[in-house]
Order: sequence, then C-alpha cells, then structure tokens
Amino acid sequence: MSGHSVAASPFKQPKAVFAVAFACVVSFMGIGLVDPILPAISSELNATPSQVTLLFTSYLVVTAVAMLITGWVSSRIGAKRTLLAGLALIVVFSALAGASSGIGGIVGFRAGWGVGNALFIATSLAVIIASASGGFIGAIILYEAALGVGIAVGPLLGGLLGNISWRGPFFGVAFLMAIALISTAVLVRPTPAPVRKTGLGEPLRALRHRGLLTMSLTALCYNWAFFTVLGYAPFPMGLDAIQLGFVFTGWGVLVAVFAVFGAPRLQSRFGIARTLYANLALFAVTVLVIAIWTDHPPVLVTAVIVAGVFIGVNNTVTTQAVMTVSPVERPIASAAYGFVRFIGGGLAPFVAGKLVEHTNVHVPFYIGAGALVVGILILSTAREHLRHSERVQAAGGEEPADAAVRPARPVTAGQEPWTRRHQ
Repeated sequence: MSGHSVAASPFKQPKAVFAVAFACVVSFMGIGLVDPILPAISSELNATPSQVTLLFTSYLVVTAVAMLITGWVSSRIGAKRTLLAGLALIVVFSALAGASSGIGGIVGFRAGWGVGNALFIATSLAVIIASASGGFIGAIILYEAALGVGIAVGPLLGGLLGNISWRGPFFGVAFLMAIALISTAVLVRPTPAPVRKTGLGEPLRALRHRGLLTMSLTALCYNWAFFTVLGYAPFPMGLDAIQLGFVFTGWGVLVAVFAVFGAPRLQSRFGIARTLYANLALFAVTVLVIAIWTDHPPVLVTAVIVAGVFIGVNNTVTTQAVMTVSPVERPIASAAYGFVRFIGGGLAPFVAGKLVEHTNVHVPFYIGAGALVVGILILSTAREHLRHSERVQAAGGEEPADAAVRPARPVTAGQEPWTRRHQ
C-alpha cells in the first residue's frame, strides 16, 4: 500500500476540529474513568463485581442500540445539533450517576449516558472527517489520537478523584463535558440537515454488505477481549484507586502512541490484512498470559499495560478499514459497525463477572483469548475486501476506478456508493 496518504499531518486543523476533538477526549475518558473506582463502588455500595460491571454493560449496550438511530437523528437536525444533544445528555446523566445512592441508579444513569455517547461518537467522527485538513487518513488519526488521550487520561483522573470519593469521577466528566458543550456550540459552525434523510433501518441493511459485516463481527470478538480486560482485570489486581489509575494510564498511553504513530507505520509497511492478523494474534497471546497468571498481580499488571499496544493499533487500522470497505455512506457504516462491536464490549464485563462467580477468575480471560482467535478466523474470510480497502486508502479515500470488490447494487434503494461528497 502506498504510504503517501498516511504521511499527512493530522495536527494542523481548524479550531472547530480541535473543539470536537477535545469533546472526543472527554467522551472517551468516560470509558476508562470508572476503572479505578470499580472495587470502591463494589465495597461502598455492597455490590458484587458482576453487578458493578453492569456500569460497562448498560453504558455500552445502550450505546450500541442507540447507534442505530444516530444517522436518522443527524440527517434531520444536522450534525452540530446532534453533537450538542449528545453532549448535553452526557452532562446530565453523568451528574445524576454521581448523585446516585445505589448501584441500580448508577447503572440506569450510565444507560442514559450511553444514549448521549452514541449520538456524539457517531456524529463526531463524521464531523472531523468532513472538516479536517490533511485528508481522510489524517482525520482518522486525529480521531484515534483523541480516543487514545481520553483513554489514557480517564483512568488517572478517575483514580485521583476516586481517591476522594467514588462520586468524583462522575462529577468530573459532567464538568468537562459542559466545557466541551460550550466550546462546540461556539466554535463549530452550524450545519444544515442533509438533503437525503437517513432511514432507521439503513445501518442494519448496511450489514448485508459482506465486508462491513465481517469487519464488524471481527470487532465484536476483539471488543469482547478488550472489555473483559478493561472491565474485570481491576478486581484481581488488589490495588487502590490511585494505583489502578496509574496502571490504566500506562495502558492508555500505549493505546494513544500506537494508535497515532505505530498503526500508520505498520499498515504502510505490511498492509491492512497482515497488520490485523499479527496484531490480533499478539493480543490473544497477551490475554492468554492474563488468563494463566490472573492471580499474580505483577504479571497481570504488566500484561494489561502491554495490551495497550495492540488495542491502539487495532483501533486505528480497523476504523480506517471499516470506513473504506463498505459501499454505504460513512456515517451509516460507522453506525452499523458501532452497533455490532459495542454489543460485544457491553456484554463481556458482565459475563466475566458471572463466570467468575460460577467458575474461577481465570475463565473469562481464557474466553477472551479464544474470542480473538475466532476474530482472526472471521477476518480471514474478507481478504478481497481488505485489499479493496487498501486501494481506496492509497487513493486518499476515493474509490478507485478499477476496484475489484463492488456490490452488485447499492445497499439501500436510491443510495449510491459514497464518494468524497459524503465526507
């Protein structure tokens, strides 16, 4: 694959792009923010680990389902209003979660937070791609940089605030998201509603495309392992909130570094398919190490931090592939992909907690490693689609005229394959 498209700097951008990127940082902080306080919530609210992991499950499963409506909403009220609606919901529900007095209330408010998160995540990627300078690849790298920084900072902030009170991280997100809401309202220019309104069923119909479905199912397997580690590994570590914050900050720093710098170089040198195969295999080995030595904290901590390398690479390479492998508009592809992958991420922590209650602490991680192997097998069925994605990315995001993999017809009536005008 030609490397010219990945060389563009993603950091020379209009102010509006950085305003959305900042909001992305805070949004992604919400994923890792609760990690350091999971044991504290379990202890102070007399909740079992499997009950506490519902903080991930309610948040991510609702995010997944809500992804299906993001295109319908944004095509009617415009991208900026959708961003603001998502940010406002996150502010409200994160504050309500912090004010809750029981685990049930927190889980419920995290679900509301998930609705806002879905509206924001799906729309923010489309806005960054449409507004960023440096091309499509540069926009994706900027988005993944925001994801990495958010994941890196979230656990540290969660640990510091959680050391004061388990409520602190929730109020912290509400405050930071309020800043993001104001900056987005001021700096992002109003966007008119698109001429073509997206139907509610389009993301599900988009999954009829084999390339998109295959990438989404691979991501489901990957996210199962990812969120098993993220959602349950804090319990056997036996660390306090600040110590957990530093562990997952080290993990998040590697996510950020390899998402922004490692992934583009690996993909440029080895191509999408070989990069993903090797990356998923190495991640499987790392999760297997966690499974074997779960009750040895030094090994567990080291393996969790190292896992950040493979998560960072996978996030960037897979996101680029998904955005170029499907014939549908990118917001629809993003919604369909997000729906499938977040289902895996949402169910995994809760299943892990239940498995530990009925078996032992090693079993969820063995299953996580197995899920990655299944993901590799699924990915191997999409070799032609991955080659097509490489050609599209080499052309700077435009589908080349000699594309070998084309759908026989558009996925939805009246909808033509995306081009730059959809960005």
